[in-house]
Amino acid sequence: MKYVKWIFIASLLFTLAACNVQAGDDSDKLDWNDNLEEAIKIAEKEDKTVLVNFTGSDWCKWCIKLSDEVFKQKEFEEYADENLVLVMLDFPRSIEQSQEVKDYNRALMNKYQVRGYPTILIINAAGERIGTTGYQPGGPEKYIKHLEEMIKPQS
Repeated sequence: MKYVKWIFIASLLFTLAACNVQAGDDSDKLDWNDNLEEAIKIAEKEDKTVLVNFTGSDWCKWCIKLSDEVFKQKEFEEYADENLVLVMLDFPRSIEQSQEVKDYNRALMNKYQVRGYPTILIINAAGERIGTTGYQPGGPEKYIKHLEEMIKPQS
């Protein structure tokens, strides 16, 4: 009987481990910065555009949809790797943040007059805002085209 119990426990642990690995594969593979000034320096050096994501990652329905439908998709990951420096300024309800992070994010929210989530700012390498958007239906291809329409006139 002890042998059966150990087999059951071992199989349960393996199942949980497999589920955990699979769940980890769903997270986006994007390199999100949390400092806009540093991101602008990188964008200038690499001749890229900055995308700033003001989000409520753990509660905002449209933020989660944007992340799942666009940011976590391979097409967007490839586009972002080649063309964008990404910044995420998160305003979560259940995720702990230091007071310094909260103050920094709030200061940028006020500076750019962000009134809702998700708000996506497009900033050129000179640090100038060239566009503002949010959630757009249609998946990564449509979203990339939407971003390009804001970025291209500035190039």
